[in-house]
Amino acid sequence: MKKIIMLLTMVLCITLSADAKPKTDIIGEVLDEFGVDRNSIAISIKSYDGKPIYELNEKILMNPASVQKLLTTPVAAETLGVDYEFSTDLYSKGDGKYLIKLGADPYLSSKDLKSLISVIDKTEPQKLFIDDSVVDNKTWGEGWQWDDDMNVLMPRFGAYNLDKNLIKITIMPTQIGQPATVINPSQYPLVFFNNVMTGEKTSVKVVRDNAVSANTLVLSGTVNKPKTIYIPSNNLKRYFNVQLSRALEEKSIYFKDLMIKGKVEENDVLENSVKHSISLAINDTLKNSDNRVSETIFKLAGAKHSGLATGTDVAGIKMFNDYCMKNNLDNSRIRIADASGVSKNNLVSANFITEFLLLNKNNDILQNLPSPGSGTLTHRMLPIKNNLKAKTGTLADISSIAGLLKTKNGKDYVFCIMTNDMKLSASDKKMLEDFIIREMYFKL
Repeated sequence: MKKIIMLLTMVLCITLSADAKPKTDIIGEVLDEFGVDRNSIAISIKSYDGKPIYELNEKILMNPASVQKLLTTPVAAETLGVDYEFSTDLYSKGDGKYLIKLGADPYLSSKDLKSLISVIDKTEPQKLFIDDSVVDNKTWGEGWQWDDDMNVLMPRFGAYNLDKNLIKITIMPTQIGQPATVINPSQYPLVFFNNVMTGEKTSVKVVRDNAVSANTLVLSGTVNKPKTIYIPSNNLKRYFNVQLSRALEEKSIYFKDLMIKGKVEENDVLENSVKHSISLAINDTLKNSDNRVSETIFKLAGAKHSGLATGTDVAGIKMFNDYCMKNNLDNSRIRIADASGVSKNNLVSANFITEFLLLNKNNDILQNLPSPGSGTLTHRMLPIKNNLKAKTGTLADISSIAGLLKTKNGKDYVFCIMTNDMKLSASDKKMLEDFIIREMYFKL
């Protein structure tokens, strides 16, 4: 690390020197000093008029990680429209029969469910139908990794989105040396092998034991204060059913038949709705890199684009391909497998990403990208806070960043940096990205 810090100081001095070498040589020297395998990094920097400024492996296909959201989110948001709202609706069918039409709302909460069913006439409830046709029942993306099953950043997603698809549990200390207490306020059926003891520090590990069942969790470690943990739900429909049943019981509403598949019919009467704006989703996807939200809006937009009743990832990909064709973007060599960039099957070139950014450089949607000090750039490149809008990406051995930069001289550029070098640590990859961008800011 000392070597890297000394390197950064040395190269910054070179950057500010009147005798500095050409910027292309400077970037090349940085790569060499960091010890980056040049075959494992792709860079594309272009001015706003489309002129290439620096290129390295710019046409090589690499996994972009979450930088992929730069490509899919603007297309999905424009297809749905800036006024689009996720809507969960309650209809009355008459004779004590009701239907909930799901909207795959990624912001729907258990509190919202209570509000939605509050208008039900509880005198003679008979049946409650569910229309979950808004998106398909594929709740994880193609090429997602099985060992990310417990990763709260990669929960399942679908029509039954609720409470961010995470189950909240709390581990409470008791007496030193005694087992801690596990509290599951959601009442979702989970089985705990609780090996957590009350100790001098708080350090807890949770593992899903699929060999027993998908609802079995093994807890280990110690706690000295209450510890809240979020568990990705492995069955969205079951979790939704549990929370809906609880909301109905709190209102003393008891249906004879619950969660029956159904459809909205012509004579059904809309009784109540819960809505959330797409602006929340655009911000969360680009600024906070929310995978669940990204995948949801991609499917919904795909359905609208193709005129389908049910959204799918295939429809979303068709929407993206049609967008490229319409705008003369050559996407014949790239591969889009999901919306969020989580899939290891995605393959995109740095050149394609900068071409996409040039096309969208004036797109208001990209104003939702984080600047240094916010979102995924909270602790990065703070000195150039007002001059950078960028999307980051991180997967195992992969780091990427792409966006828009206004230099110290007031010139505008688009850029993309993707690194897949196993020798460099994740932090060193980020440091390399930051220094290249800083070089751009001072020298272009």
